Amino acid sequence: MAKVSIIGLGKLGAPMAAVYASKGFEVIGVDKNPAFVDALNQGLAPVEEAQLQEFISAHKGRLSATLNTTEAVLQTDVTFVIVPTPSGPDGTFSNKYVLEAVRDIGSALKQKDSYHLVVITSTVMPGSTGGEIRQALEQTSGRVLGDYLGLCYSPEFIALGTVIRDMLHPDFFLIGESDIKAGDLLVSLYRQASNNQPRMERMNFVNAELTKISVNTFVTTKISYANMLSDMCDYLPGADVDVVTRAVGCDSRIGGKYLRGGVAYGGPCFPRDNVAFSRLAQTIGAKADLAMATDNINRHQKDRVLSVIETLEEQPKTIGVLGLSYKPGTCVIEESQGIALALALHKKGFQVVVYDPMALAPAKAILGNHVSYASSAEECLEKSDVMVLMTAWPEFTALKPELAKKKEDFVMIDCWRFFPQGDSSVKILYLGNGVLSSVASMQVRHVAAV
Repeated sequence: MAKVSIIGLGKLGAPMAAVYASKGFEVIGVDKNPAFVDALNQGLAPVEEAQLQEFISAHKGRLSATLNTTEAVLQTDVTFVIVPTPSGPDGTFSNKYVLEAVRDIGSALKQKDSYHLVVITSTVMPGSTGGEIRQALEQTSGRVLGDYLGLCYSPEFIALGTVIRDMLHPDFFLIGESDIKAGDLLVSLYRQASNNQPRMERMNFVNAELTKISVNTFVTTKISYANMLSDMCDYLPGADVDVVTRAVGCDSRIGGKYLRGGVAYGGPCFPRDNVAFSRLAQTIGAKADLAMATDNINRHQKDRVLSVIETLEEQPKTIGVLGLSYKPGTCVIEESQGIALALALHKKGFQVVVYDPMALAPAKAILGNHVSYASSAEECLEKSDVMVLMTAWPEFTALKPELAKKKEDFVMIDCWRFFPQGDSSVKILYLGNGVLSSVASMQVRHVAAV
C-alpha cells in the first residue's frame, strides 16, 4: 500500500488525511502552521469539521504531521497538494501557494531515486497544471514527467460540513493525468480510499481543470434559476416557489437537487468559481454570459430581503438575523448572506441582533460592535421587531415564532419557508411565496424589489 503525504492541513487537507488513515494508509501531513501540525500529532483535529475528530482519534496511529516537506516526501510515494488558491483582483485563482509547495516537493525529490506522484488537489485555473506547475516541478526536481515522476490534477467535489462523508462516497473522481502510469496509481489509491465504486473520469490536465470549474458553475446556475423563480413568486398572489421547483425537478433532464429557492449561495467555492469562469472566458475571447447572469442574480438576493423589510408599514427598530454561517452544519462565513444582510441593515440605520449555532465567533471578527449578539435563537427572537431566517439550521425547528405574539407588529421573514404556515398568532412572510402580495394585503406600501 502506497504511503501518502498531504500538504495543507486545512478544511480539506485534514479530513483527507483522516480518511486515508482510516483506509489503512500511512499518512504524513504537512503544514506551515505549527498549531495544525501540533494538533494532529496530539491526535486532535486542527480544524472543525463533522466526524473529523472521530476519525483522527480512531486512526491516529497511522497519522503524523510535520513542518518539513522534504521529510514527508522522502517517506511517502504520493503527495497531495491541497493548499489555498486565493482569488486575485481580476477574479482568477492565484497559484502562489501551490507553486511554493511544488517547488518544495521538487527540491525534496532530488534526494530520492524512486518514482513519486504529485497530485494537485487545489482548484486551479485551466492551463495551470500543464503550464507553470509542471514547469516548477520539473525544474526543481531535475526530472521530467514520465518513468520517475508523475503529475495529476484531481480536485475534490465536497461540501463543508460533510467533507468526510463526501470523500468516502464520491459521485466520481476527476483525474487529469500526465500519463497512464500516474493515472493508474491514482485510480488504485482512490479505489482503496472510497466506500463506493465511483466512476473514474480520466483526461488531460486542461480538460480536468475546466471540468472542475464547470461543475460548480452549473450547480450555481441551478441555484440562481430557483432563486429567480422565487423572486417572481414574491409578486404573484398564490404563487409558491416550492410547488413550482418540485414539479420542474420531476423532469429527468433537470432533476431536483439544488433546485430550491432561498437566499444566495455563498461559501469559499461557488461565488468565486463563477467569477473565475467568467474571467477565463473574457481572457480567451469566449462568451460566458450565463455565468455572469448567475452571479448577478446571486448578488440580488440580499436586496430581495431588504425590499421586503422596507415595505413594512411599521418600520422596525431592531431586526434579528437568524443564521450567519453560509450554510447549516459549518462555522464558515465566507460570502455569508446572513453577514451581508446584517451589515446592510446596520448601514441603513437599523439596530441588528444576530445568532448562529456555530458561527458567532468568526462573525464577530467582521461585524464587530455594529450588531449585538444573542446567546440563543429564542433571545434573538425576543429582542427583535422583525426577524429574518437566513440559514436553515435544523436546530431552529425547535423555535416557536408564536413566542413573539405579544409584540403586536412582530414579523418573521422566512427565506426558506422553514416554519409551518397557518399560525395566525404571528405574522410570517415566506420568501418565494407571494410575500410582497402578502405584505400588500396587510395594508403596507408596495415597493418593487431593487
